[in-house]
Amino acid sequence: MTKDTLILGNQSFSSRFILGSGKYSVSLIEAAVKEAGAQIITLALRRAEAGPKDNIMKHIPDSVTLLPNTSGARNADEAVRIARLAREVGCGNFVKIEIMSDTKYLLPDNNETIKATEVLAKEDFIVLPYMYPDLYAARSLVDAGAAAVMPLGAPIGTNKGLCTKEFIKILVEEIAVPVIVDAGIGRPSQACEAMELGVAAVMANTAIATAGDIPLMARAFKAAIEAGRNAFLSGLGRINEQAVASDPLTGFLDFQGGAS
Repeated sequence: MTKDTLILGNQSFSSRFILGSGKYSVSLIEAAVKEAGAQIITLALRRAEAGPKDNIMKHIPDSVTLLPNTSGARNADEAVRIARLAREVGCGNFVKIEIMSDTKYLLPDNNETIKATEVLAKEDFIVLPYMYPDLYAARSLVDAGAAAVMPLGAPIGTNKGLCTKEFIKILVEEIAVPVIVDAGIGRPSQACEAMELGVAAVMANTAIATAGDIPLMARAFKAAIEAGRNAFLSGLGRINEQAVASDPLTGFLDFQGGAS
């Protein structure tokens, strides 16, 4: 059996859980790595540049791949500048493009994201763009050099789950690069459902960070993601419009002789 790995750029990963940025704590990072098996952790550049007290990077193991994001960028030029700074301070070539000019709903600006992806891909960044799940935008991102596309499941931090499920399904069917669900996943069952669709990975933060028992929730996410991936790989059973007997009814109670 071929080993099932997630390929992003020139790196492969056995874990399909990614810890998102936002609500950070040492306990969250430890749970994500030890309990959920995270091999990629997203961080905002301001955390990498913070002083000794606030520098979260010292708690991230060297074996974990850093995925700096361009949080705070309002257009492509700002995102490109942040990505370049992240590489300069030692965060590597991975970058999550996150551009939001809207401050009310925090929805990603697909047009500006495409522009930034094109620039950074030419500079040998491994670009993972956060996007609203639109097929035409996803195709443009792939043409621009994106290593994956990261559609939102629901608005950031809402824990509402797969509000965009039908559109994510279209991306999985039509886009050749990995599709990673980013934002909105609030429960392990929702992560499992996303993986059953055939997405390559799931990113979560708030769902684990706000749980009553962070390590236990991290383990639950790991198990759910693995279950959903295995279900997808196995080939899910078809849905029937009407009841179908699991055993044939032919000859049902067809006994020789009568009752005693």
